[in-house]
Amino acid sequence: MKLLPILCAIVLISAQAWADEDRFADTKIESQTLAPGISMLTGQGGNIGVSAGDDGLLIIDDQYAPLAERISAKLAELHPPSQGKPRFIINTHHHGDHTGGNIHFAQDGTVFAHDNVRMNMQSNEVAAAAWPMVTFDKGIQFHFNGDTIKVFHGGIGHTDGDAMVYFEQANVLHMGDLFFKDRFPFVDLNHGGSVREYLHRVEEALTLVNEQTQIIPGHGDMADKQDLARFALMLGQSLEWAESHRGETLEQWRKRQLPETLAGWEWGFITKERWLETLWNEMQEH
Repeated sequence: MKLLPILCAIVLISAQAWADEDRFADTKIESQTLAPGISMLTGQGGNIGVSAGDDGLLIIDDQYAPLAERISAKLAELHPPSQGKPRFIINTHHHGDHTGGNIHFAQDGTVFAHDNVRMNMQSNEVAAAAWPMVTFDKGIQFHFNGDTIKVFHGGIGHTDGDAMVYFEQANVLHMGDLFFKDRFPFVDLNHGGSVREYLHRVEEALTLVNEQTQIIPGHGDMADKQDLARFALMLGQSLEWAESHRGETLEQWRKRQLPETLAGWEWGFITKERWLETLWNEMQEH
């Protein structure tokens, strides 16, 4: 009599595994060269930064777990001696579309992230094999493949554990989900995120870059300083509108709707309605 529940559980687990695999069935990992030895990989999930050279491979983020083998294959093309196995993996924050591959890549490499990334993974019951082995508070530096790679945490923003990564000699900045190019961002208020502080992080990034800096967003195409400045303007306009209607109910906000100046930034995950709700919740908490 106990066999039926067990069989049902097996069927459910198998169905979920099939659904996950089917979701990524057509996903291809593409590579874009930014500078000698530095590339961006795209697939499904957060954009991956890559440093490949005499010292080996270093990657920034690693997308979803089912894509790990495909990411490894692309890395092996970029750096055959490594066989697609990075020495170092940097997580820009804890979300699974940026850290799902940790379990795979941590078998041969070391994962680095902000202290809160490890804490969030632990509290979210992520498998221990995916947790960062090395964590930091304000930042860490890598001297790797002829470049100085600066990893730094400016404060809360998208989450409470965001890091940006700057390749000093190559003048390439990976911003993780502190930058969604041409899109409303996801601000994870449940994990310490803040729209106001998010804007501060973007403003800080603008002081680091120049007109020649290539900027890897967490999501979206390659960007530059002008793209980031437009993004900061949108965030500022959003907060200004929200502040002007502080104290009103969410239903009143929905009737007002966001101003036309913010049209064109919505996308599948963060619609105008969801961005409005994020702003309203921000006003309640701060």
